[in-house]
Amino acid sequence: MAARDSGVADAITRAAVDLFATRGYETTSVQQIVEAAGVTKGAMYHYFASKDDLLFGIYDELLTLQKNHLDEIVARGVASDADVDDTLRTVCIDVVQTSIDHRLEGTVFFRSAHLLSVDRRDEVTRRRRAYHDAFAALLERGQAEGRYRTDIPIALLVAHFFSDVHYLTQWYSPTGAESGDLVAAQLADLYLTSLRA
Repeated sequence: MAARDSGVADAITRAAVDLFATRGYETTSVQQIVEAAGVTKGAMYHYFASKDDLLFGIYDELLTLQKNHLDEIVARGVASDADVDDTLRTVCIDVVQTSIDHRLEGTVFFRSAHLLSVDRRDEVTRRRRAYHDAFAALLERGQAEGRYRTDIPIALLVAHFFSDVHYLTQWYSPTGAESGDLVAAQLADLYLTSLRA
């Protein structure tokens, strides 16, 4: 895929996200995407080799954003010798906020990930696992410090938090009574309370 710094590529991605989220990946044609983006098929194929490439690109951007944020938060925590609670809370808030900010991408992700080519699906799984492993390392640190419970396997503690994140697209509304920032803080605090030793 060519460099993604083009406004054309961004327009194609935005159109695809909207269409995949509202119409579904399988029922959206390349023609519908390029018409919604106001570009030609040739322009789309300059940036994306296929519809599968476009779908993967949507996931790639969100996964990269969230993993970069996680790495930055953990690195800042290490550099400042921050309390593990503070680092974990910041990570939890970030993943909820970015998931809310990218609700349509999340909708596409959970509805259509199984439709990716096998290689791309495996890559998404690997990337998500890398995020979860880094998240789990924070839990392990908290356990080693005697802060977090050890009676439940780490994998289950990770799944417990991310189950809330994965369902955000089904229940969170930006027009609801609570802001995304407040929801992120509330979910982080509920999760940290559930971890206490």
